[in-house]
Amino acid sequence: MTTLRYPLRLNVGFLISSSIGSFRDFDFEYQTIQLGDDLTLQGFMGTSRFSRTPQGLVLQGDFKAETELECVRCLELFTHTLKWTVTELYAFEKKNITESGLLVPDDGQIYLEPLLREFALLEFPISPLHSPDCKGLCPVCGENLNKTDCGHRPEADSPFSALKDLLK
Repeated sequence: MTTLRYPLRLNVGFLISSSIGSFRDFDFEYQTIQLGDDLTLQGFMGTSRFSRTPQGLVLQGDFKAETELECVRCLELFTHTLKWTVTELYAFEKKNITESGLLVPDDGQIYLEPLLREFALLEFPISPLHSPDCKGLCPVCGENLNKTDCGHRPEADSPFSALKDLLK
């Protein structure tokens, strides 16, 4: 069960003493959610399943949200959809720990925010574009070329541009 103050804190303590193969599904749907100090997501939706194994609790989840990014060409803000899948083991003992280093807390309360934030950030594009055919900004006057044509034409920056003079 989630609480409003900590919407991504889940009580999975009952699964610790359950039989192997037991599971519990958790659904999430929030209009706006904050992951860390710097990541705000809109339309956050997801489903997760915690399953009891001999080594620990396996989290499997699919999540989707939208965030606002800045286009690297024209610097306009746009909405980008993020989709990610999580599969992680929360180990019962240190000997079963995986690369992620997750352990089941003694109180059985798992706080998903740091993990979901990490996976969401991995889905950010390296060079976000609002559209593949974005024209960017004019290098002379800085005008957004998607909105207006300022009349400036970029000069050829090619190393072969000097050869053009030989054709005359």
